[in-house]
Amino acid sequence: MDPIVLEIVQESLIAIVKEMRANLTRTAYSSVIYEARDFSCVIMSPKGELVAQAEDNPSHVFPIPWSVRAMLKKFGDDIHSGDIFLHNDPYTGGTHLNDIALIFPVFIDKQLFLFPVIRAHWGDVGGMTSGSLSGGANEIFQEGIRIPVLRVYRQGKPNRALLDLMFNNMRAPRERKGDFEAILGACRKAETRIRALAAKYGVSTIIASVETALNLSEKRMRAAVSRIPSGEFRYETYLDGSSAAFEPVRVKVKVSVDRDRLTVDFTGSSPQTRGPLNAGPAVAPSGAFIILKSLLDARSAINHGAFRPIGFINPEGSVLNATYPAACGGFSEIRRCVESAMMGALAAALPDQVTGDIKGTANHIYISGIKSQTHEHFIFYEYPAGGTGAFRESDGNNAVRSFTEGDFSSIQPIESIENQFPLIIDCCELRTDSGGDGKSRGGLGLKRVVRIMADDAALNILSDKNIIPPYGVMGGYGGAPNRFEVYRDNRRIEISAVPGKVSGFPLQKGDVVVMETSGGGGYGDPLERDIQKTKEDLGQGVITPERAMSRYGIVFKGREIDEIETGKQREEIRNRRIRLRVAQRERQAAEGPKRRCGLGSKTIKILGVREGDLVELVGLKGGPLRAWVERRPDKSEGEVEIDKIGLQILGIAAGHQIEIRPIYA
Repeated sequence: MDPIVLEIVQESLIAIVKEMRANLTRTAYSSVIYEARDFSCVIMSPKGELVAQAEDNPSHVFPIPWSVRAMLKKFGDDIHSGDIFLHNDPYTGGTHLNDIALIFPVFIDKQLFLFPVIRAHWGDVGGMTSGSLSGGANEIFQEGIRIPVLRVYRQGKPNRALLDLMFNNMRAPRERKGDFEAILGACRKAETRIRALAAKYGVSTIIASVETALNLSEKRMRAAVSRIPSGEFRYETYLDGSSAAFEPVRVKVKVSVDRDRLTVDFTGSSPQTRGPLNAGPAVAPSGAFIILKSLLDARSAINHGAFRPIGFINPEGSVLNATYPAACGGFSEIRRCVESAMMGALAAALPDQVTGDIKGTANHIYISGIKSQTHEHFIFYEYPAGGTGAFRESDGNNAVRSFTEGDFSSIQPIESIENQFPLIIDCCELRTDSGGDGKSRGGLGLKRVVRIMADDAALNILSDKNIIPPYGVMGGYGGAPNRFEVYRDNRRIEISAVPGKVSGFPLQKGDVVVMETSGGGGYGDPLERDIQKTKEDLGQGVITPERAMSRYGIVFKGREIDEIETGKQREEIRNRRIRLRVAQRERQAAEGPKRRCGLGSKTIKILGVREGDLVELVGLKGGPLRAWVERRPDKSEGEVEIDKIGLQILGIAAGHQIEIRPIYA
């Protein structure tokens, strides 16, 4: 194939996607689309393969092939020019119910050709709370309208009855209808561009170009996979869960590399939960692919060819492949947990390419109520950004969505919020000391304070990592956990028995909602950090003087660093670290989701923890192993018992010494 024509066709398709994005941003009604950019646009092939995308949100994009395949399977040959379909069902390839995919088939010469699809977050799709997402949801019915693949236009004619039924079961229907028409208009413009491209180069040339581009992407990804050492790499990480009894949710991965082929196995992850922390079958593979593409082949265009060398094992009935009627509002939390687990698994194989953990959650926050002047219903959707993980060459980024989320707005403009909603933003700043300490420091989280000016309102939060914080890698420390609080008359009030999970909490005029997001995990030992960088951090308010001394060992004499005393302080910190000899325990120590580590009574006392507390065993070649303390009085002191899987995760053998740290959330 002519390489120049191939490049022109490929870039033309990407340009069409970019135009779709621009059109939707300019015409959408709700701020979650025009400010937050919480939508994604793609072009698909008639086989249901991803052909082109731009700087969009991969958590939207990569599940779209599942949605398109669901359409092709359900309607088969009964798809015609002018038909338009909607889909948001998590069990057949959707994400959560707020993310609705509009599928716009394009026919040329009576054959299904390339066609646009947009998946966008609708601000409300019904359900038990405003905004539809709630930390208290226990089943899918509480989260809004569930749309299997439905034909809402037949050969150019809308199904008014179906559309009326849908919009009349959503709050703020004017916004919902406006967003729908904006999405439809963007797809119609894309159809015009696709037809013009086919007329210019010919249908056969376009199809050949697409197939060649997919094959080249597959070839590049296979070459990238082959650079990973063959073998098995394991990791596991945790979500806080939805229970007041603190029963965490475990996500477990095993990455198997065989030359240019890679398989990700999620066997052993927690069963689906009664709360909203579940996801359908498309989410976990998407999270795994996001990390693989980011680490292995970040610079080339993304299309379906890159999926081909990767296989997945995702048992049904787990939090990663939940079945009806599980609530799936927290799919973003599940996807990010998969990303964290994948990063941890690959850390041992690719230590120079991995980063510390990220904030690990979408931080869905809804403040809703009635505007006193107009008596209209308002829904303010906040998604406060956090810090990204540090990596070998540099510190993490402050207060951004994530390095894996494309053109996703970080912080909503204060002017836009205060103009549209009865709210005042009292504070918006970086959160000091929130980044994970390390040779490279994790990025800082955000602190945002919102004052309620409506006579009454309600608060819903669906978040995670409020208890179990993001982890560091290569000996780095974890970031601060997320934290959300409400103050009334300058006093903190209890809003939920489960941190980060709030459903319909009543707010009064004058109440203050405080949002503090987590920072990214650190990379490497903080005692090896350049002294001048720590001094700059201190001068900019990134860290406090207490943190500079306790974690980085920096001692000042007046305003200058005392290098001699700093050296002594750093040596003292090293000597205070608790290192234990590792022993392999005879029985499996993962009863339920919690992995256990056995410690003697004196060691528990020295650590300053209690039985059942969370600790981490610091892996110098990757991420830490999180485990819960189990008292083992029959064992010698100075020893920690870990089971076989735990040893494999850490990449060490019995008899090695390892540092152990308590985790205080």
